[in-house]
Amino acid sequence: MVEDSEEFRKFICSTLAERPELQIVGENTDGLQALQRADELQPDLILLDIGLQSLNGIEVARQILKLSPKSKILFVTQESSADVVREALGTGAHGYVVKTDAGSELLIGVSSVLRGDQFVGRRFAGHDFAGASDAAASLEFRTQSAFEPLRLNMKIARRHEVGFYPDDASLLVDVTQFIGTALKAGHGAIVVATESHQNSLLRRLETHGVDIAAAIEQGRYISVDAADALSAFMINPMPDPARFLKLFGDLIVTVAKAVKGEQARVAVFREGVQLLWAQGNA
Repeated sequence: MVEDSEEFRKFICSTLAERPELQIVGENTDGLQALQRADELQPDLILLDIGLQSLNGIEVARQILKLSPKSKILFVTQESSADVVREALGTGAHGYVVKTDAGSELLIGVSSVLRGDQFVGRRFAGHDFAGASDAAASLEFRTQSAFEPLRLNMKIARRHEVGFYPDDASLLVDVTQFIGTALKAGHGAIVVATESHQNSLLRRLETHGVDIAAAIEQGRYISVDAADALSAFMINPMPDPARFLKLFGDLIVTVAKAVKGEQARVAVFREGVQLLWAQGNA
């Protein structure tokens, strides 16, 4: 098992314990360490996360299958993009389960992969992964815009992405599309940004035909100063999980209540990393 979340490792262990014929022979949190352990243990099955330290799971899978070619790989990760699934399976892995579906699908996926079958979670029904090929670029160096998939004619997925930008202009282009797409679709939006970015975003949203005044009046749009947000959940150099969840949980619930319809969605853009970096808090 290669998973950096202690809580999720505990969940996997308790789930696999339901099947006495399964034995966990090793646990790792780091991608490079996982390569060494796979070479030593030559396990039948490797449960592999994507977001790992030192080396992401996509690259780990590519290298593991050279060191332990008989091992079968089942990705268990929070990534829910069909493109990521295709790239993951393109490494030679046999299966893919999204963490939020693991309660109902993990044991099914394990059984299928150990039989030599391909298993992909039900949420990807309708996608054809039979011809998945190994993508040339590693996942962590994907160069497409972080918010590009959020188009009005595409399903908005539950996901968390990080974007790196060379300047404010390119940042605002993507954030305008991300927030504008949500608001035009009738969803809610929360923006945690510097005052200058908040003001620039409002102007750009209006220019792109978003009735931002109505969204604010309806309670579907809330903006918060990034420095104020940081001060609310940072304790010395580190974020406090309870304070963080309290702040954003309350914001999300407030906006979700203002969204009409059963499929209420809330898009959240938050900056703050660069503020901490500017303070010397790496």
